Amino acid sequence: MTLSIKDVLAAKGLHPDADELARIESTWAEFAGLRRDLETIDTADADIALRNIPGGDHHG
Repeated sequence: MTLSIKDVLAAKGLHPDADELARIESTWAEFAGLRRDLETIDTADADIALRNIPGGDHHG
């Protein structure tokens, strides 16, 4: 059995109104789509680098 987002939030004591619930469901659907896309990507082809520079944003 799959729980709805509304049921999961209600179990945590959260009761969003209809508009907010629609936004949450839309965002969740986008995340699920991105996750499906990641499952089909060959990570050997993914060239991504992340660098942390302590002390703030520095460009140059």
